[in-house]
Amino acid sequence: MDIGLFMLFAKGMDLPYLRVAAATFIVATLVNYLLSVRFVFVSGRRFRRRWEITLVYAVSVVGLALNQVILSACIEVGNFDLIYAKLSATGIVFFWNYLARRLFVFGPPRD
Repeated sequence: MDIGLFMLFAKGMDLPYLRVAAATFIVATLVNYLLSVRFVFVSGRRFRRRWEITLVYAVSVVGLALNQVILSACIEVGNFDLIYAKLSATGIVFFWNYLARRLFVFGPPRD
């Protein structure tokens, strides 16, 4: 979702890539949360849902900062094409998000 929306708005509509990346990352975080509690983690194991969602977004703020730095570095310094820069940033941030959610929000994944 994040990559598809990013490419649609940043490349297809030529909107500023860092703003688009922030907006699509926020939308994708909600979708990711819903999929995570459905298929990966057990919701409510450690925290009530409202606090759980707050913590997921707190973890995601760090992920968003990493995403923006990596994306900008790949494009401005590395001269990567937009799609390769986004794939690189998303790949790295994926690991941060999973590990941080597992350690700080949800605990171990489903058995």
